[in-house]
Amino acid sequence: MEFELPELDRKATQREVEDALEKYRIFKYLAFEEREASITVAYDDIGGGKANTISDQTGSIATHNISEQEKRKRYCERIERAVKRLPKMERFLIEERYMSEESEYITDYKVYCFKFQPPISERTYAKIRWKAFYKLALNLNIAVTKSKE
Repeated sequence: MEFELPELDRKATQREVEDALEKYRIFKYLAFEEREASITVAYDDIGGGKANTISDQTGSIATHNISEQEKRKRYCERIERAVKRLPKMERFLIEERYMSEESEYITDYKVYCFKFQPPISERTYAKIRWKAFYKLALNLNIAVTKSKE
């Protein structure tokens, strides 16, 4: 029995992984704005309300606030678990370049020249990053495979 690793479309897969890590940063570092109940009266000109439905504004807002926070927390934990499974060098690269609060302002150059001790070459950095992206894409189920034409 043989198992072959899929051949991935590098650019599309890299874009998917970077998008997932950007979403992680947004969920992790930006505060969640909770919805609040409106205390002002809203009159309906036609009458009958909104299709004669009864709504529990406070209940739906509380449900949204709790479920949205839980969804964000689960997403962040999923990404963190996937990154923790990576080998040491790959994990370090992903955490420093993509998961820190300042990652929007950190360049690849800063990571491979100043964060790695001793510094590594750009080519070595690219190899380590692609290996990390490959594993993360498969682990998070966001890999984009090459289509056979």
